[in-house]
Amino acid sequence: MAAGLKSISTLMAITLMASTPAGPGRKACVRAASKESKMPKLKTKSGAKKRFKITAGGHVKSAMAGKRHGMIKRTNKQIRQHRGTRVMFKADGDNIIKFFLPNG
Repeated sequence: MAAGLKSISTLMAITLMASTPAGPGRKACVRAASKESKMPKLKTKSGAKKRFKITAGGHVKSAMAGKRHGMIKRTNKQIRQHRGTRVMFKADGDNIIKFFLPNG
């Protein structure tokens, strides 16, 4: 209830200050109303920015796993098929967007 009274008194002060004419050489002093408190903004994880991209259709693209080391024991077919990027499954992509890329 006190917050409601504070906002009403703030609005009354703003209207009084805005209605008083500015003198010669003075600028009208208008104070901004205090904004209600909000939860902090969600930040995008910096590691996720580098690893995932969101397509126009809302799917998540990522690089193929299994190409960092140990290529000698992989077959040529495995190496060839792990080139480029892939579209993640729907459930995995939704989790990536929800937890790591909230702003897209």
